[in-house]
Amino acid sequence: MNQKQPVYVVLNRTGENLARRLANITGGEVHGLESRTGSPDRAFAETLAHIRSLFEGGFPVVGVCATGILVRAVAPVLADKNDEPPVIAVAEDGSVVVPVLGGHKGANGIARIIAAELNIEASVTTAGDVVLGFALDDPPAGWRIKDAAAAKSVMAAMLNGEPIRIDCESYLSAPAWLNAPNVSVAAETVIRVTDRISDDGAFTIHPQVLCIGVGCERDCEPSEVRDLVWETLDDAGLAPEAVACVVSLDLKSDEPAVLSLAEDLNVPARFFDCARLAQETPRLKNPSDVVFAEVGCHGVAEGAALAAAGPDGELIVEKRKSARATCAIARAAAPVDPETLGRARGRLSIVGIGPGQATWRTPEVSRWLAAATDVVGYGLYLDLLEDAISGKQRHMSELSEEEARVRRSIELAAEGRDVVLVSSGDAGIYAMAALAFEVLDRDDNPAFNRVDIRVSPGISAVQAAAARIGAPLGHDFALISLSDLLTPWEVIEQRIEAAARGDFTVAFYNPVSKRRRTQLAAAKEILLNHRPGDVPVVLARNLGREGENVQVITLSSLEVDMVDMLTLVLIGSSATRHIKRGMRDWVYTPRGYAAKHADG
Repeated sequence: MNQKQPVYVVLNRTGENLARRLANITGGEVHGLESRTGSPDRAFAETLAHIRSLFEGGFPVVGVCATGILVRAVAPVLADKNDEPPVIAVAEDGSVVVPVLGGHKGANGIARIIAAELNIEASVTTAGDVVLGFALDDPPAGWRIKDAAAAKSVMAAMLNGEPIRIDCESYLSAPAWLNAPNVSVAAETVIRVTDRISDDGAFTIHPQVLCIGVGCERDCEPSEVRDLVWETLDDAGLAPEAVACVVSLDLKSDEPAVLSLAEDLNVPARFFDCARLAQETPRLKNPSDVVFAEVGCHGVAEGAALAAAGPDGELIVEKRKSARATCAIARAAAPVDPETLGRARGRLSIVGIGPGQATWRTPEVSRWLAAATDVVGYGLYLDLLEDAISGKQRHMSELSEEEARVRRSIELAAEGRDVVLVSSGDAGIYAMAALAFEVLDRDDNPAFNRVDIRVSPGISAVQAAAARIGAPLGHDFALISLSDLLTPWEVIEQRIEAAARGDFTVAFYNPVSKRRRTQLAAAKEILLNHRPGDVPVVLARNLGREGENVQVITLSSLEVDMVDMLTLVLIGSSATRHIKRGMRDWVYTPRGYAAKHADG
């Protein structure tokens, strides 16, 4: 569950287009060679060094390039194959996909997903897959092993034609994918298929058929739930590797103890509403009127476990209690797919995508977009993300409908969806993050409280403008919005006056609009009362997008008609300097190093 998403490494635009298509299927980022690719999630200058750093960082690497490039890149750092991430090569025309390293560590699986998308066969070369059609140390979803090293000797025996004995619990079905060619009840080499703890040295495959239902009081210590569940598993002789999911009532979807238990077992946490758990009342071993009075169903732990195990499942461990928690275990008739059960804890990711240029989008934001089910934002911003959100549910609204966008994103997350709310620039600077928390602050909807919320930084317009022209923010600065739609002009004036008196470099957001034509001129006059008219002013328009324009003028020459809503106005302090070097205009604000050196 915790494996990192693949990184697609591309060397030209042809490879970039293919990689973007594949990344939308598998998840992951696209990294492109500088000057030869268009809008990768991340650009690099040295191909071999970049591939090597990804490999050493544990990222699955998919090179849309020649296999030899990947081999030369990782060869100097090859060590323990048990700890190495997958490496896959894909031809630029999409005709071939080859797992190069880590076939049983995910490479074969990634290659097969890519092959299915491209309608080709994956060139899998690992012996087990080729000869037998499966790999014991890389079982399919729904099955787990405890000892990968033991799998090697069993696979070797099968490849050598030696007989194998398969011992399967009477209440379980042998895995259909385990198509051993020579099976004998008298064989010495054993494969055990069980959901129970097996300590006799036999190679064991565990079907993930166990569903652990838990309930607890609010703010119960995670250690109490964890100790109760592990003790229950141990007393029942059940293997943790056979656990498919942790399940509970949806009121507990934000309960740290429940979420921590799922993380500890490395399985998903899923949640059911009261109505669904009430349907399990006839199958409960310990129905409780007290529980019904509190939450609306007669049993949380047993009910959730049975709901997850399905109509053919059975309760194999009745409700057990600690001081503040309960747990129960049900066994399903076949491996469980948690994605089909109840709902996940909803997640709202609030992100800034920068001024619009894909290379200015952070890798974290790219990862969150890749994992999302739904993306909410102003239409222009979603258009800028076209390649990154292909196939996802889009929820667009007009620029002025900010609260509607925020509320929609929270509502979707409350339904259990993985939602990204998109802003330009940085989401926390004159953007959606503050409004999202404001809505959460004044709305006492209990469902909203159960949403997992996170915020990722983006490159703000002021950072982009400063980088384009040099270092005007090299010393203290202030950001001020000139829009009086939400803030009275009198308050804005006070802030401009304070920034002017403090001799801050000042960046003005929302400087003008079609109807707002006086504020920028008024701000100019306030600043002129406290600093020279020749201080540099940077006008930065359409940063990171087509039609980008950055120019340097002076404060005294600044006119309202030079600016529109797509322009950031950055006005220097009295110390800010405008210089020309290398046929370029540069603006910077010194921090005082010259005086420091003079004193030395």
